[in-house]
Amino acid sequence: MRIISLNDIKGSEVLAKDIRNSSGNILIHAGTIIKKEYVPRLKKLKTEFVFIEDELSKGIELSNSLEIKLKEELQDTLQDVLEKYINQSSNEVDRIVEIANEVIENILKDINIVYSLNSIREKSENTYSHSLNVCILSVILAINMDLDGSLVNDIAIGSLIHDVGYSYVNFDYLEGTLDEFNIAEKNEVMRHVIYGYEIVERLNSISTISKGIVLKHHERLDGSGYPFRLTAEKIEIESKIVAVCDEFDSMVYANLTNKMKVKDALDYMVSQADVKFDIDVINALILSVAAYPTGALVLTNRGETGIVLRQNRKCPTRPVIRILRSEGVSVSEKWIEKDLTDDLTLFIEEIIIKA
Repeated sequence: MRIISLNDIKGSEVLAKDIRNSSGNILIHAGTIIKKEYVPRLKKLKTEFVFIEDELSKGIELSNSLEIKLKEELQDTLQDVLEKYINQSSNEVDRIVEIANEVIENILKDINIVYSLNSIREKSENTYSHSLNVCILSVILAINMDLDGSLVNDIAIGSLIHDVGYSYVNFDYLEGTLDEFNIAEKNEVMRHVIYGYEIVERLNSISTISKGIVLKHHERLDGSGYPFRLTAEKIEIESKIVAVCDEFDSMVYANLTNKMKVKDALDYMVSQADVKFDIDVINALILSVAAYPTGALVLTNRGETGIVLRQNRKCPTRPVIRILRSEGVSVSEKWIEKDLTDDLTLFIEEIIIKA
């Protein structure tokens, strides 16, 4: 199984996973041959990528992706919980804690996991996908940084609700980027941390640490963040972790910013280490995120075309790849696997998948 852009559909691909609309209804069932005439309609629905089964991706199981697994299991529940929570129709704090615990338990099943973002979240999806992604990544970083278990739990809860204040933002911010907004709109977007804190501040069942994450996840070490322009020594480690995960996920999935490839987003985050972001958190991010997602087509420095088969935990920038073409000649009759940690002169130059 692999992911391809709608722009790459030729009209003979077999769909590997159901395509659903934003309400969760199935539009096209798995096993269907995707016809080219489906593409314009899917684009109108803001679908960008689809899962397909073909010979190139034989043996690749993206269903094992932690991001995909937890998204399928928990996103609808999270949305339901937070909507009731925001509307004050029910006290759903216990269910938020349950979701946080499930995320932690899934990660602890494989503490050596490398987070492979698959870049399939659609622009039409709302903040709940982002919140769940930030929670998963924040927990992975917190565990890799050997933080205390109770703090990891508070980080999980805080990251799940970190953007709850966006429900009170008074204009449609989802279709634009921050740079496109006028001053009033930018100020309104920045107020989401205040709105969010006002929502959770009254709840005794949410810890002070989790509430602080809601309020401070946009603070930056150099004082350029908001709402208080705090500097490094005044920002707690939990807010520093969620700040990194929030910014990184936003860049990869075009949340109020232009979309970036995973490797480019990682490079940017590294460039801001000890400037805007804590260097220990950035180091944990580098060791926790796959620079080249499983199932992505890639081009090597030797002109080979390959597909990423699996990740190397100790070196996420150097995965195992299956070579598909070498010097313009197909090698698919006999698959060649190359572990980039075994050949340090071989490296990936770019991801071929369109974004």
